[in-house]
Amino acid sequence: MSYPEILTSSSFYLELSLDRSDGSNQAVDGIFMDCKGFKCSQEIIEVCEVTDNQWGKAKKGMVMRTKIPGNVKINNIILRRGLISSLALWQWFEETQKGNWAKQRRDGSLQIYNQKRKPQARFRFLNGWAISYSLSDLSASSTDYEIEELEIACEVLKRVPVNS
Repeated sequence: MSYPEILTSSSFYLELSLDRSDGSNQAVDGIFMDCKGFKCSQEIIEVCEVTDNQWGKAKKGMVMRTKIPGNVKINNIILRRGLISSLALWQWFEETQKGNWAKQRRDGSLQIYNQKRKPQARFRFLNGWAISYSLSDLSASSTDYEIEELEIACEVLKRVPVNS
């Protein structure tokens, strides 16, 4: 695989690989320089109850608050890179727009590499689908790279060993 020249000056890059449910044999679906949304959080459910225990001089039970874990929330993953000629990510998003979103839900992985192309971390996501696609504002007089952005919603995000 040929790597973009821009990677030589970067301290890391991120590789997106989608599971092959479409019969494609392409292993890497994209190389990205920027990613947001690696966040899983758990809601807190607060239970308030009155116990039989009396404390001090109170004639009624003591109010106790207990916090227990609630539902897990997974943030959307936002991937950004310099615009390239590949249409793979746009086509994934477009198929979802056409109403085929159930067929477009894909499992995949995001692997982070250092500058020496050695894997540093790997994340697996399940039932992901492209929910937005955008390009940065275009200006012929600008020297900035044109940026392609893809946002993926997923149901499960977990960190896994690099070699799995």
